[in-house]
Amino acid sequence: MADGPGHDDDVTAMPPVRLLPQDVLARLAMESPLFDTAVRLARWIAPRRPVTEDGVLELGDARRAVRELELLPEAERESVLGKLSGAEELEELDLPWSIAEELGLIDIDDDTAEPGGALTAVDRGSTEDLLELWWDAAEVVVADACLPGPEALMAAAEGDEDEEFELGAEAELLYAALENLYLIAALEPEPDGGGPDGGGPDGGGHVGGGCVGGSHDGRHHEGGGQAVPLPVLAASMVVPDDMDSPTDEALEEVSSLMMELDAVLQLVIGTGVVDYQPVDPALVAEDEDGTLPGESGESGEYGEEPDDADVTRYGMVRLTPLGIYGVRRRLLATGVVAPALGELAGARPGELLDAMAFYPDSSARLEAQGWLEGREPLEAARELLAACRGDEPHAPLRRLYCQQVLALLGPKGDPALREVLDDRHLGGLARVRLVEHGAADVPEPSEEMVFWLTVDTLAAQLADDDEELLAELVRGIPVREQPDSFFTAAWQVDHPATAEVLEALGRLHPDRAVAKEARKAAFKARSRSGAQEE
Repeated sequence: MADGPGHDDDVTAMPPVRLLPQDVLARLAMESPLFDTAVRLARWIAPRRPVTEDGVLELGDARRAVRELELLPEAERESVLGKLSGAEELEELDLPWSIAEELGLIDIDDDTAEPGGALTAVDRGSTEDLLELWWDAAEVVVADACLPGPEALMAAAEGDEDEEFELGAEAELLYAALENLYLIAALEPEPDGGGPDGGGPDGGGHVGGGCVGGSHDGRHHEGGGQAVPLPVLAASMVVPDDMDSPTDEALEEVSSLMMELDAVLQLVIGTGVVDYQPVDPALVAEDEDGTLPGESGESGEYGEEPDDADVTRYGMVRLTPLGIYGVRRRLLATGVVAPALGELAGARPGELLDAMAFYPDSSARLEAQGWLEGREPLEAARELLAACRGDEPHAPLRRLYCQQVLALLGPKGDPALREVLDDRHLGGLARVRLVEHGAADVPEPSEEMVFWLTVDTLAAQLADDDEELLAELVRGIPVREQPDSFFTAAWQVDHPATAEVLEALGRLHPDRAVAKEARKAAFKARSRSGAQEE
């Protein structure tokens, strides 16, 4: 995660995600297994039903609810119900009941339960109301599933600090995994196809056919994330990005975390947040030492996925369209900048350009296309160019992304480009774009403008923090022929980033003589800037 545009350095930002329309998400929420059962239970008890002193259905009603709502497979239903001595013993009934009570879908007063006021949000509320209720239900499941047992509660009550620290560990691990899946989904290339809901047959977390969402071939699902092998998710959470060859300790940590993730992800399958195929129990029995693909050398090197025939045995997980909506909701509530594609359609041009700097390339292009839709091309070009003027630190980056948006407009924006040919900040990029569009009669730039544009382009890459691309641009500058004359002109360029750019040239240029001249020029530029400030 990176710092977002226009935000303080301590504000975290996620890449943008594509959300399905709210009406589609609301339909998927209603189809998610646990939420659906909680709603049906709330309707089923109408007008009221007696409850025990523990606030659950009496045994007879519990059995009737299971039969009438088909909460168990028919083949095993009567056998299970025959052994049932209380509603709280059957998770398929107890968990949806807890959800319904917690959300206000069911109201319990003394010894009676009746439909609660929250059913209004389901029946007549807005899609936002319904989705908020669904996410609250998912969080109830997390809280209920991760509730510590009696021994842990006693230890915490008696002041065991270590035990107290562990009380929320499962929930923290689950949310950390969901955030990683969110990031993985946000960074995926745009899908080539896929169904409208991006889910399996029910869109709500059921896995069929031996794979996640009906497929484990890496295909994308519109609005949802791509299926990820569980070892890959575990590695993304603990292995540093710069670790090319992981240590034995790192592999052991990945192996251990994989099994922890398997346990916590199974707790939330019915929420509709994830599609998850658990680790094959037979695999755990076969591999008692906990080694992962690549550790033992049997399934390729570390970082490579196992063969298709084996990959699903290690667990497969993806964030559903609902999951992406829910995790984003949680991120926003905690102060994280979590944009959604399309949010900037009505933004000011400067806001668009600032945001694009922090978006993956494909997302930036989509956001720019959305911003241009419905706008008159010539006026849009003028607004973009006006937003790029100035010597502020972010201005070079704005000009860089302005060129990308103008490229999407094509020749339709050319009249606006001709209007700024004499502009100190914009004349260079205007000439570049006009030539790219094949325009005729484009005046040659002055030497001063060429040098200014060179500095501005490199300043944008410095601001974009892309050292690799910056080094490539540095190598391409035609300076070897006459470095003295080049740097004599370069250090005098009237650009706020001149000294910084020359320092980068001195640091990155492969020719030692050129690098030395660049550092000398940077010193002169700094001295000149200091003298002007005095």
